[in-house]
Amino acid sequence: MDSPSPKPDGLRARKRQETLERIAETGLRLFSRNGYEATTLDAIAEAAGISRRTFFYYFKSKEEILLDWQMRGFSASLHKAVLAQPAGKVPFEVVRDALLKLAAGIRTQEFISIDRVMRTSETLRARKQAIYGLHEQALHAALVERWPDPARSTALRLVAMVSLGALRLAIEEWMQAGGDQGAEAFLTQAFSSIAVEVCNSPRG
Repeated sequence: MDSPSPKPDGLRARKRQETLERIAETGLRLFSRNGYEATTLDAIAEAAGISRRTFFYYFKSKEEILLDWQMRGFSASLHKAVLAQPAGKVPFEVVRDALLKLAAGIRTQEFISIDRVMRTSETLRARKQAIYGLHEQALHAALVERWPDPARSTALRLVAMVSLGALRLAIEEWMQAGGDQGAEAFLTQAFSSIAVEVCNSPRG
């Protein structure tokens, strides 16, 4: 028996997603090669094989391409990774191991190249910092879903804040080192440093 043909709506959705990804990847490649400021919308559209009008159907500006790259699936992936951690771990360990799992999938050269582009503009740097705030909120929501006791919400938010801070520091140190090593090693060290300070801090 023949399998049913894909539904038209499903085909259209897949085509839209493929076009979006092609535009984003084209923009990122041009940003890395020519610089963010020197890359025009028309250049991205031409290289992606679309019209300027079609570009605006998917992105409002070239800045949105960079923001899409930074946001693309991270919050959803982190949420999934947090909930997938086995029982018996404390929140700090759950977040650490979830982030280590995600760090293993970072494409080194692409990450370093695009992050450098984002550092060239004050506006992009500000938006980048704001996105970390959104990641923090998403992480807190995942922790609350796993530990729904309202009395723990504030403490879980602190875990989210500290963990995302560790991630940011680890990424900065990893990039400064050239990205030759895996990002996981820097993330592990960042979390270990937090644990040492917490355990060894004198109680006033």
